[in-house]
Amino acid sequence: MAFSKNFLVGFVVLAFLPLCFSDYLYPHFYEHSCPKVEEIVKSVVAKAVAKQARNAASIIRLHFHDCFVKGCDGSVLLDSSGSIISEKRSNPNRNSARGFEVIDDIKAALEKECPEKVSCADILTLAARDSSLLAGGPGWVVPLGRRDSRGASLSGSNNNIPAPNNTLPTIITKFKLKGLNLVDLVALSGSHTIGFSRCTSFRQRLYNQSGNGQPDLTLDASYAAKLRTNCPRSGGDQNLFPLDFATPAKFDNFYFKHLIAYKGLLNSDEVLFTKSEKTMQLVKLYAENNELFLKHFAESMVKMGNITPLTGKKGEIRKNCRRVNSS
Repeated sequence: MAFSKNFLVGFVVLAFLPLCFSDYLYPHFYEHSCPKVEEIVKSVVAKAVAKQARNAASIIRLHFHDCFVKGCDGSVLLDSSGSIISEKRSNPNRNSARGFEVIDDIKAALEKECPEKVSCADILTLAARDSSLLAGGPGWVVPLGRRDSRGASLSGSNNNIPAPNNTLPTIITKFKLKGLNLVDLVALSGSHTIGFSRCTSFRQRLYNQSGNGQPDLTLDASYAAKLRTNCPRSGGDQNLFPLDFATPAKFDNFYFKHLIAYKGLLNSDEVLFTKSEKTMQLVKLYAENNELFLKHFAESMVKMGNITPLTGKKGEIRKNCRRVNSS
């Protein structure tokens, strides 16, 4: 797929650049130190997505899980070592976070091209944009200049990332604490138009939604019956299901159409339509207007990518994304 597709959609995000400049993030940060950075990131991500389409969703999710913990600082990429307890062990990431090897491959290529110049945090941010494009979604201008953290936060990963069984007020609060509003919440949730989820993430909706042994009544009965065939009451925790069963590998607005039909896979998806008039209206709007969804998604991804980045002399530029540099 040509990288120019829908790319102009992303230029609306230029309005956000004053905010980004205040944090010393700007699109041409590597113009002199590593001019081929975007070309190299795109090339490696393209190979990974061609090998397995699911990688696009995994990388976007990895970026999301990074930014919601300590900001967009590459902390999610760290393995456990020394005093560091990896965020990969958290409930949102354990047995589900993927794409680490893709980031490793990008980092190796960039270290060969321009050693110790490009941060893992910027690599992940660029890779998320390219993953969207490769899945048929929008592109956007990525402000750059993030640096990498020297630590991780297991508790932050467990507590800050919205969970599939969170109530809508809890999800709204978690977004608000990161400076993200309802439009950002609904638009970014639209990334579930691609990718998969595990049986364990939605089983309660099928069998025991409220602790009374009854299924979630906001889940379409026929859809629930199909899900039960491969998501039993016990066992099969890791069985995978597409978040958008109509076009699981294409970045479009079918996700929102499914919510209106009460066929959102995760509880955290369906509540956007059932628990708030304001989020319901946004779901309807995006279900009717794919271009508006793509535009808002691009804007919200830039906004999310600007959550408390490390800049200037803070943090470091890791040589290996899985571990901090030796002192």
